[in-house]
Amino acid sequence: MARDRGLEQLVWDHLSEEPGVSDKAMFGGLAWMHHGNLLCGARTDGLLARLGAGNDGWALAVPGIERMLSGGRPMAGWVRASVEICDEDLIVQLLDASLAFVRTLPAK
Repeated sequence: MARDRGLEQLVWDHLSEEPGVSDKAMFGGLAWMHHGNLLCGARTDGLLARLGAGNDGWALAVPGIERMLSGGRPMAGWVRASVEICDEDLIVQLLDASLAFVRTLPAK
């Protein structure tokens, strides 16, 4: 799967000032880690965001956001926003929610 450089740049623009954030090629796109914990990812099909189990209800209520599937199984606390709805405001909301959750995890 090809990478979406524009979406990647929007994510980096928001995360660039956050201490402990790094990126890594993963899942056919680019993923971001926060102190070793997976935070989010970007691919041509949209943005993957780690919100944490029980924290994803608001996002799943947005048309175009679905629970992430891994091997056909739904992953609690992970959502995928389709590229069609990934405007800057939604990306910022998802990234802020992802950061809020991942900051609660111990560094790896």
